Amino acid sequence: MKIGLFFGSFNPIHTGHLIIAQTMATATDLERVWFVVSPQNPFKKSKSLLHEFDRLYMVERAIDDNPLLAVSDVEFHMPKPSYTIDTLVTLQEKFPQHTFRLIMGEDNLAQFSNWKNYEQILAHTGLYVYPRPGVQPHAFHHHDKVTFVQAPLLDISATFIREAVTAGRSIRYLVPEIVEETIRFKKFYV
Repeated sequence: MKIGLFFGSFNPIHTGHLIIAQTMATATDLERVWFVVSPQNPFKKSKSLLHEFDRLYMVERAIDDNPLLAVSDVEFHMPKPSYTIDTLVTLQEKFPQHTFRLIMGEDNLAQFSNWKNYEQILAHTGLYVYPRPGVQPHAFHHHDKVTFVQAPLLDISATFIREAVTAGRSIRYLVPEIVEETIRFKKFYV
C-alpha cells in the first residue's frame, strides 16, 4: 500500500489538517494517509504543547469515521527529539509491505535542506507538497522527487486556535466538533 505520512504536533488537529489529508488521500495515488503525531519537533519548542497522548487522542477522535485516514504514535517510542529520517527508517522496517511518501506544506519545503539527512528522504521517500500562501519558488520546486498537489490554500493556525481558547473565544468550524468538545471538557489551553 502507498501511504502518505503527515507529520505534525497537531496541537490541536484542525480543519486545515483534515482537508489536506483528505485531499492527499483522494487526489493522488496515495491509498491512505497516516497522521504521525510528533512528541517534540526539533525545530519547535512550545510551552503550550499538550501531552502527546492528549494530542494523539484528539487526532483519533477527529478521523475515527474516515477509513482513508489513520494515526501513528511511532515517534512516542523513539528518542526525542525525533528526526523524520529516523522515523521513516523505523516505519519502513516495521511495515516493509508499504511504500511511504512524506506530505508537507510548501513553507516547510523552503526549509527542507535544514532537515537531518534530507537527501536520503528525497532519494528514498519523496515528497508530496501542498501549497502555502506567500512562498517563493526555490530549488526543490523542480526536483523530480517532489510532487506538488493542488489543495485548498488554508491558513488556519493551531496557535490562533490555542489563543482563542485561552481568551474564551469560539473555535467552532476551526476544529471538528468532537475536538472542540474534548478541548472544552478537558480544559486544554486555558
